[in-house]
Amino acid sequence: MVISAQQRKDLIAAQQGELDAVQMYLALAEVAKEERDREAFKRLAAEEGRHAAVFYHYTKQKLSAKNTLAKALVALYKVLGKKRLYPFIAKGEYAAVKKYEPLIADFPEVKAVKDDEKRHGDEVMRLL
Repeated sequence: MVISAQQRKDLIAAQQGELDAVQMYLALAEVAKEERDREAFKRLAAEEGRHAAVFYHYTKQKLSAKNTLAKALVALYKVLGKKRLYPFIAKGEYAAVKKYEPLIADFPEVKAVKDDEKRHGDEVMRLL
């Protein structure tokens, strides 16, 4: 399969985003006050890891998670609380749905990832 330069850039960005989301959810699982939130975040982190593997399948590029987002959201959780932070997290999940849509025609496995991202946004909102 030939991957265009733009597709490669988009796939690498998606892979990085998924890896960063793993760290974000694991960090939130550490600080969340409610057990159901902690469990949901651990589950979401595992799913984001599987998503990163889907993108790695195409990019074959080893990337490392960046902790910047995780650190920022933990700080925001402590300052703002979940009622203000969780909608922001869900918005990021819904934005991924739109970013992944154009990739599906050439990379069919991305459809399942896109569908999961929508479900993740819904799941985070249900924690409120």
